[in-house]
Formats: sequence, structure tokens, C-alpha cells
Amino acid sequence: MQFFLDFEKPLVELEQKIRELRDYSTDSVDFSSDIKKLEKKADKLRDDIFSNLTRWQRTQLARHQARPHTQDYIKHIFTDWFEVHGDRNFRDDPALVCGFARLDGEPCVVIGHQKGRDTKEKVYRNFGMPNPEGYRKALRVMQMAEQFGLPVFTFVDTPGAFPGIGAEERGQAEAIARNLREMASLTVPIIVTVTGEGGSGGALAIAVGNKVMMMQYSVYAVISPEGCAAILWSDGARGPEAAEALKLTAMDIDSLGVIVDDIVPEPDGGAHNDHVAAAATLKEYLKKHLEELQKLSPEELVEQRYQKFRAMSVIEE
Repeated sequence: MQFFLDFEKPLVELEQKIRELRDYSTDSVDFSSDIKKLEKKADKLRDDIFSNLTRWQRTQLARHQARPHTQDYIKHIFTDWFEVHGDRNFRDDPALVCGFARLDGEPCVVIGHQKGRDTKEKVYRNFGMPNPEGYRKALRVMQMAEQFGLPVFTFVDTPGAFPGIGAEERGQAEAIARNLREMASLTVPIIVTVTGEGGSGGALAIAVGNKVMMMQYSVYAVISPEGCAAILWSDGARGPEAAEALKLTAMDIDSLGVIVDDIVPEPDGGAHNDHVAAAATLKEYLKKHLEELQKLSPEELVEQRYQKFRAMSVIEE
């Protein structure tokens, strides 16, 4: 069953009409001229819709059910994928996938949030919200990357770290804080891509990188719009209003000039419309930034990362 957002509905209906005309076309009945007219109309409608998206609509796109997740990008960008499980302390966390792969033959480490698509998988992946063991697993794999001199690619897509009682009892805040500290001092290149939602510390725990990129329709914020609205106005339904105040889109974050190094363009209508094309574009950006970072020494990588995140604050005396 095709999933689409409310503002996508007119475009989806038009594309359905185009498909129907193609199906009905035969040698004796030619609808090619009608199809061309509808395709032209669809292109204009797509441009009109996606050039005037509100911040809330971009947030909805970042959460789109069909949007590519970490394992989709692994499938289309990397080869020789070998997943690592468990934190050697408590258990494995399916909300974070971690492992080794190759990028055009070059060994690397890949880490990313995984949300799931249908109800069963979403529950299994905990809706992409990691527990402490997920972050400890990610740190274990990153330390292995440092041991073997491998670059690290992380893919961020989470509403936030899981806030359950069990997670707090097992040290959720400590696990996130430790990742922030340890990632800051890793001596290998770290390239971060926000592919969907970048939610608070749950995202930042795998996002301390030399290069940070955002997909065109991704979002990055200290809290979800609904959470912000619930705190400020005791009404989570005011999420659209909170989204405007948070300024959480890729363009908003890029305008700050200190966090995002690149905004990765998505296929027409968003990455969910063409996983292969979205991955192909992202791969080129990953290779470009990796080539730049490989010119730096381990000490220079640590210093560059430190200065990047240091520049996000202002100190007044």
C-alpha cells in the first residue's frame, strides 16, 4: 500500500492518472499526447508543492514512512557489509546498526539509526530510539575503527534516545555523554549524515564528526516539535507552530554557518521517491569529504573536529 502525506495527495492522484493512461495505451489507442500534458502538469505541481514547504511539512517528509533508512543506504552505497551485535555488557540494540563495510573497495565502519517500516519492525527497532546499549555498541565499533585506522560513516535518523525507565536505570545519559567525549578524540575521519530526524542527544551521540551533512528534507533539533509544544504550551498538537520556532530544517541549520558542511540534494519529491538516486548522490558527497579528510594527520583530524564543535558556542567574559 502506497503511503503519502496530505500535501502530496494532489501529486499522487495525478501520477496515478498518468499510470492508468499508460496501462490503457495500445497500438490502436494512443494517449501519448495526454500523458505528456499530464506529466508537464505534474512537474509544475511538484515544483509548486516542494518549493513552498513549511517547516512542519519538511518535518513530516523527514519522517516519511517510505524514506530510506540506514540499511537502505548501506545496500546502495557500500559493499561487503558485516554487522556487529551487542555492547558486551547488556544486550544488542536493533535501533542502532553498526558494522564494517567497503566504500568503493576501501574498508570503513558504518553506524546508523534504523526505524523500521511496518508495525512489527518498528516495534523491534524501537522506532529508531536507542537504549544505552545501542550507544555503547556504537562506541565499541568506533574504537575498533580507530584501532584499525578505518573511517567512520554515521547516519542519523532518530526522534531521540529512548526515555524509558530501563534506559535511565542502565545509564542513558552517561552512555550519550561518553560517546560525545570519545568521538571528540577519535583519530580517524568521521563523516556524519542526518538522513531523517536528528533528535537531541539521541542524534548527537553518533554525530560528533569532522564533516556533518544533512539530506535536503531532513531536520535537526534539540527536541521534537510535539515535545517542544507540550513543554511550552502543554499542547502537543501545536507541533506545527513549534516547528516554525525551532527552525530545524537543513536550510535553517546551514544558515547558522557552524554545523552543516553540506546539504545533500534529494530526488524530486524527496528521497522516499527514489532510494537508488538518493543513495547515489549521497555516495558522491561521502567520497568527496572522505578524500578531503584523508589528507589530514590523526592529530589534525582531532583538532579540526574540536574546533568545529567549539565554534558552535560563544564565550563572553
